[in-house]
Amino acid sequence: MKSLVANFSKQLTEAINIGNNAKLTASKNKISNVLICGLGGSGIGGNIVSELVIGDANVPINVTKGYFIPAYVNENTLVIISSYSGNTEETLNCMELAISKNAKIVGITSGGKVLELCKSNSLDCILVPGGMPPRACLGYSLTQLFFVLNFFTIIGNKFKNELDASVKLLDAEENNILSEAKIIAQKLVGKTPILYATTNNEGMLIRFRQQLNENSKMLCWHQIIPEMNHNELVGWRDKNENLSVLIFRDKDEYERNNFRININKETISKYTSNITEVYSKGSSAIEKTIYLIHLGDWISIFLAEMRGFDASEIAVINNLKSALSKI
Repeated sequence: MKSLVANFSKQLTEAINIGNNAKLTASKNKISNVLICGLGGSGIGGNIVSELVIGDANVPINVTKGYFIPAYVNENTLVIISSYSGNTEETLNCMELAISKNAKIVGITSGGKVLELCKSNSLDCILVPGGMPPRACLGYSLTQLFFVLNFFTIIGNKFKNELDASVKLLDAEENNILSEAKIIAQKLVGKTPILYATTNNEGMLIRFRQQLNENSKMLCWHQIIPEMNHNELVGWRDKNENLSVLIFRDKDEYERNNFRININKETISKYTSNITEVYSKGSSAIEKTIYLIHLGDWISIFLAEMRGFDASEIAVINNLKSALSKI
């Protein structure tokens, strides 16, 4: 897992090449909405990309993480099936339902049943390299989502330069990222992490929470500003130094959120002294998000090492899948 995280910028470069060479076919019908289907490491890209393109996309983009699709899906819907293994049972069920609705379908996978269904139904499919843990292949799936949306003229071309800039940013900042990740990981050892960010960074924050769950083998929770100012902030009433707060920030964040964060820190500091602010780097929203994703991945890896766990081990998930396969 450590080597996979270290090669993230190379994965992004490879993913960009795959996207540029993807063979897709035009929809017979005008696309009026988009649904991205996927779970875990394969699905989180949908959350992240849908947030990043919200100011550019000309149709609604939704994400589903279960067995079923919304009633609105029809022949005017672009359904993107994202399953790294190609065998995610929930996503496969969504795919079958989308086929029955005559939706325009594009698969993003390394193989499995998703590839089989794409071939047997003459559906578009983008193949990515296989044989790795899905959560270590976010660079592949996230990048393809941009290219698919662009092909169907739902977003423009600016993402291409921003992805290229993201690769350069990671390569230039890698040593600094490693250093910061180790410092932050040390602050989380023996603590329960509480993660905060503003609305436009929720996808990134979910990704980080999931990486702490899977790689670091620990529980944590996240909430979003300003939503948490309407509920969770009231829950800070008990002194607890076993809680460690990380606030992900951006130097260009909306001024009223900036003001909210300062008040939040003042309130929370009465109950725990463990508050760390983590700032993004980069010029565009894509660069900033990818930077924080990579930083978060490294934090989860260092935490796993400090806690004495193998970051790649997911025995409990494999046991669950094995049990489900017998039903």
